[in-house]
Amino acid sequence: MQTVQPTSAGASDVKILLDRDDLPKAWYNILPDLPAPFPPYLHPGTKEPVPPQAFEPLFPKELIRQEMSPNHTEPIPEEIREAYYRFGRPTPLYRATRLEAFLKTPAKIYYKREDLSPVGSHKPNTAIAQAYFAAKEGIEAYATETGAGQWGSALALATNYFGMRAKVFMVRVSYDQKPYRKYVMRLYGAEVIPSPSDRTNIGKKILAQDPNHPGSLGVAISEAIETAVTSPNTRYSLGSVLNHVLLHQTVIGLEAQKQFELADVTPDFMVGSVGGGSNFAGFTYPTLGERIHGRSETRFIAVEPTSVPSMTKGRYEYDFGDTGEMTPLVKMHTLGHTFVPPRIHAGGLRYHGTAATLSVLLDAGLVEPRAVDQLSTFQAGEIFAKTEGLIPAPETCHAIRGAIDLALEAKKKDEETVIAFNYSGHGLLDIEGYAQYLAGTLGSNGH
Repeated sequence: MQTVQPTSAGASDVKILLDRDDLPKAWYNILPDLPAPFPPYLHPGTKEPVPPQAFEPLFPKELIRQEMSPNHTEPIPEEIREAYYRFGRPTPLYRATRLEAFLKTPAKIYYKREDLSPVGSHKPNTAIAQAYFAAKEGIEAYATETGAGQWGSALALATNYFGMRAKVFMVRVSYDQKPYRKYVMRLYGAEVIPSPSDRTNIGKKILAQDPNHPGSLGVAISEAIETAVTSPNTRYSLGSVLNHVLLHQTVIGLEAQKQFELADVTPDFMVGSVGGGSNFAGFTYPTLGERIHGRSETRFIAVEPTSVPSMTKGRYEYDFGDTGEMTPLVKMHTLGHTFVPPRIHAGGLRYHGTAATLSVLLDAGLVEPRAVDQLSTFQAGEIFAKTEGLIPAPETCHAIRGAIDLALEAKKKDEETVIAFNYSGHGLLDIEGYAQYLAGTLGSNGH
């Protein structure tokens, strides 16, 4: 790679900081702003909408209320704001001047640093909120699933902080690929089980059919739900897809809006990687709401793996959220709930479906999906490490790839474009994927 000469941008242009007082006091709820009515969750047997009380064996009551909330905003309790501050919020917005110089692009590139939490990703934004509301209702434990381990680590951190227990079913291929994430979870007091496991009926059934099943988020969700409904004073926690999860993540985009204002820039493009949709939604939804109301012309680019192409090749229809068919039916862009993804290293992007609200926005053409292969994302990660000095998570590499491609398109057209992306997590516990990439043994769409 060529050497990079730093640009003449001043320090305040490179790093845009907020004060504690700038921490949002309310989350943004996109539900009332959606361009089409939100498709209700349906009972798989009757195909009738599921009433809120039917979710009470799974979720705390306050989260069920937020899931269906008609309010444009939901207040953030002070205890959550304190935890946000303690664990690194508000996060900085950086300008990628060295990446711009390397690409020789007229585009300006910005990224929101969500890797600065104790577990290295954006996931605590909702984990903290979910643990707080559960503990307040006297719930003692959460069961959940995790792919790469980012979500499991965040929930382990949050449940420990609020005096709860956590049981995490980790997709087996990631459990083996990313050994250190399970130790992070265990240090925070969580129990970590590779999925499929012999701890649940659904896990036993899948292992009987295939003892070497690599696991999937769909399977791990089934195991976590089964555990939640069969264990005393335990609820189920999900790290993406659901409305209340995406709601909590909007602290990212609300802070970013203030930072763009301080920098006196308006993004032409906002980019994020998508598995279920939580980091993308958290970063983009506040500005997407502005776009829906005609107050913004920003375009929104959602980047997914070519090997798990739920947005670009999935069907927009009702499907189960899990492999064991334990969830209600959700209308979403889906590859089918029995889909078993290839063993790509971006474990957080291996889900068969897309968040229901994001699916509405995709269907309306307000979000533009793109798919990129694994090798090109790791190449983007290497470029970012050598220019900006940060080693991104494989999931985050998808957003970086999307931003680089847009910057190269701007170069071709000689357009001064402003591109912003969500730097959703660091890759310091994902080095095995980089090891294969550096050795030249990494596949485009799997190992």
